[in-house]
Amino acid sequence: MSNRLLLDEMFSPLLAESLRERGHDVVALVDRPEGRGLPDSQVLDLSVAERRCLLTENVRDFEILRAQRLHDGQPCAGLLYSSPHRFPRTKTAIGRLIAALDELFSEEELPVPGQVDWLV
Repeated sequence: MSNRLLLDEMFSPLLAESLRERGHDVVALVDRPEGRGLPDSQVLDLSVAERRCLLTENVRDFEILRAQRLHDGQPCAGLLYSSPHRFPRTKTAIGRLIAALDELFSEEELPVPGQVDWLV
């Protein structure tokens, strides 16, 4: 199982920082100079190359990419989907998101390559 996580660009680097303070291996795409505005296929390539599960809210596009990769026999990172309705990206709600991700890390339940799950 992968205990490494890449946060898609809609997530604040403060989320990654908070999770690293809890001992988890998390990086935010927006922390990287080349990370902003990358096409989804390149975000997925990066996630695969670094053996990181990808947290994103962009379900539609990443499900298409995942299906294409699996059909073509190409590697695909594990994908963890989140909803802005369940976990709003606001300063007041970030604690719930941190707690949910911390629990997944603690239970080693991040999706494995090619698999998907929803953050609840």
